[in-house]
Amino acid sequence: MSETTGASYASAGVDIEAGDRAVELMKEWVKKTQRPEVLGGLGGFAGLFDASALKRYERPLLASATDGVGTKVDIARQMGVYDTIGHDLVAMVMDDIVVCGAEPLFMTDYICVGKVHPERVAAIVKGIAEGCVLAGCALVGGETAEHPGLLGPDDFDVAGAGTGVVEYDRLLGADRIRTGDAVIAMASSGLHSNGYSLVRHVVFDRAGMALDQQVEELGRTLGEELLEPTKIYSLDCLALTRTTEVHAFSHITGGGLAANLARVIPGGLHATVDRSTWAPGAIFDLVGKAGQVERLELEKTLNMGVGMMAVVPAGSVDAALTTLADRGVDSWVAGEITERGDHATGAELVGDYAR
Repeated sequence: MSETTGASYASAGVDIEAGDRAVELMKEWVKKTQRPEVLGGLGGFAGLFDASALKRYERPLLASATDGVGTKVDIARQMGVYDTIGHDLVAMVMDDIVVCGAEPLFMTDYICVGKVHPERVAAIVKGIAEGCVLAGCALVGGETAEHPGLLGPDDFDVAGAGTGVVEYDRLLGADRIRTGDAVIAMASSGLHSNGYSLVRHVVFDRAGMALDQQVEELGRTLGEELLEPTKIYSLDCLALTRTTEVHAFSHITGGGLAANLARVIPGGLHATVDRSTWAPGAIFDLVGKAGQVERLELEKTLNMGVGMMAVVPAGSVDAALTTLADRGVDSWVAGEITERGDHATGAELVGDYAR
């Protein structure tokens, strides 16, 4: 008779020991994100945050958001670079939270892989931890899941959720915006983490480009450009709220500039953004030309060089621009708030881009 061996988790493709090794490797990076309100460390069933720190608020509002980084993860996989994609994840979550004026407090992550490569998982967490430091929040926990049979051995995806807090009477948004307010644009670091399904289709399928291809107008390889981490604006936005009056922020992500800005414009008012106040980076021009993508299609998919916008009173413009410049953020007045006409939408772009 032949001897048979019983099934096991390992024979099904899940390596528990590799998972434990990944946790050990990531501990040092998670520790770098700790805030004084965080209790315990990795290994518990839940991350703990001391809510008594919120007693200094009169009426604290908790702000929550969750997101991923989309198909940009495939660029990281193809390039074998795993320690930057976490910056994108933190930016997509925490820059949504700061839009209402909330201070980022803590974040959790979820990493799903086809096969646990401990060093690779630790590199992803390293990027998330570094992003949390840039956003001023703690990484209090997460989950690494191994899905053999559903994902290939080198495939992975990431997602995260975050929490912030804002005082009720300091909540930012549409109800604060007034006619005559200025719209300040903050430069993006590139494509950020939106529209990569379009970008990948254009550069790979239509243009036949390669990630290691040196692109003169980009000044680096295509892969290096596509993997440029999303800029994290959280602390810059909070600095603005401390130094001058701010009425609203808009995080420019999926849907593009006009659609995201419109989300914070109240009924009866209209935001006009002048394209001539900036020149989008070379990557946007490359995608447009290589794919023969119409401008409006580009603008509703990509950020076109603007990652965050602030709506401030006209009298706060100089202070806002000074604060951002002092923090190394390229910014400029890109538009204004007016009364909405009969045919106006919440926000629109006018004119032609600078060259």
